[in-house]
Amino acid sequence: MRLARGFARFWWDFVVGDDWRIAAGVVVVLAGGAVLVARTSVPDGVVAAVTALGIVVVAIGSIAAAGRDNA
Repeated sequence: MRLARGFARFWWDFVVGDDWRIAAGVVVVLAGGAVLVARTSVPDGVVAAVTALGIVVVAIGSIAAAGRDNA
């Protein structure tokens, strides 16, 4: 059991890290990209570009929010 708990804790720290909001935002953006690929006829390259842009926006938004909180 200790091994499983340590394994889960490693992955939590690896994926979530210091800010759970970035991890949650990335999950939402990736899920949106998956829905676009599965349910629309939008070319995969466009979905990849939009998804990448969404991840960048999530990261910048999180950094800006942290900057406002510290100011």
